[in-house]
Amino acid sequence: MRILHTSDWHLGQHFIGKTRQAEHQAFIHWLLEQAECQQADAVLVAGDIFDTGAPPSYARELYNGLIAAAHRAGVQLVLLGGNHDSVATLAESRALLSYLSASVVPALSADPAEQVLILRRRDGEPGALLCALPYIRPRDVLRSQAGQSAEHKQQSLQDAIRERYQQVYQQAQRRRDELGLALPIIASGHLTTVGASASESVREIYVGALEAFPSNAFPPADYIALGHIHRPQQVGGHQHIRYSGSPIPLSFDEAGQRKEVLLVELDENGLRQVQPLPVPCFQPLCSVRGSLAQLPALLARAAEAGSAERPVWLEVVVGVDDYLSDLAARVQALCDGLPLELLRVRRERGQAAAGMAAVAGETLAELTPLDVFERRLALETLDAPLQEQLRLRYRETLAALQEERT
Repeated sequence: MRILHTSDWHLGQHFIGKTRQAEHQAFIHWLLEQAECQQADAVLVAGDIFDTGAPPSYARELYNGLIAAAHRAGVQLVLLGGNHDSVATLAESRALLSYLSASVVPALSADPAEQVLILRRRDGEPGALLCALPYIRPRDVLRSQAGQSAEHKQQSLQDAIRERYQQVYQQAQRRRDELGLALPIIASGHLTTVGASASESVREIYVGALEAFPSNAFPPADYIALGHIHRPQQVGGHQHIRYSGSPIPLSFDEAGQRKEVLLVELDENGLRQVQPLPVPCFQPLCSVRGSLAQLPALLARAAEAGSAERPVWLEVVVGVDDYLSDLAARVQALCDGLPLELLRVRRERGQAAAGMAAVAGETLAELTPLDVFERRLALETLDAPLQEQLRLRYRETLAALQEERT
């Protein structure tokens, strides 16, 4: 049994006023090519398919086009809801898409047995069982109690999530016994996990967060496919517990990350191997930091990844000279003639440039709430991990508000 494990697509995302439509279209085309080349039996998307609960029409078109193309290619799709996804949006076409070899799991089911899916090989025979667990909202598994401390809430949530995983895993074992086949069991999830290997962009974000779930609390599944953290990594050094990461960089902090999809191979004895498949760069991003005197060399190096047809999207953080009132104009002048598109200028010590070179003259009506937040965040002098933590929390809040409206 071969599956492609991916997550955190965020279809419909706007990046400082730029659409990611072309990148996502190119990624989906590449993914389907890999499914055919690697003879994958299924593609598992572990949450955050969309960037918001009310995705734009082109994002829905990409989603529907993916499902139709995968069906034509004979590849089973499993699409799990994430914290950015609207349960209602994913559920509205769930029954229809089931006829196109796509299993959509927008939220927890009241019956744990309904979370167990059979993954079939290309020949139609069962190849694995999946404990299909999407993003688990506290209200899905807990009832609020007055007087609980933060520590008690955290422990109660962890216990409830652990119990749900155990319930679904036990149902998968029963289903395997009923089938009388030696099938491997896979589990999924869209959550923060204590034990994820540290990196500069996630070290302070996830470890110790209220929603963090201990990696040793997962059931003994043969493979655990996770989403929510955008950096691909093993969890706690375990070969079988993996975050696939996002397929494209979703912030400048992710610009230097290697993006990948995981090819997971299992048989009746369990996990055989996990092979990372590097995702091509469909749109180069770069963040450079230095003084005005250092910028020409830094910009020339950044421009090597761009072309006239596909300029590098650029963030510049200026130190030493960050007191200059015309900083944005000076940086833009240095970029002229190079395959660079300046999206943001930030000052090292706060008080970011009043105008962002590439978006001068824009009005509030042209900005998304996330754009406004990014502008405000740029005015602060904060470490990159803390910026990413604030960005993550804000995006989660937007997703929750959008879900309440729908």
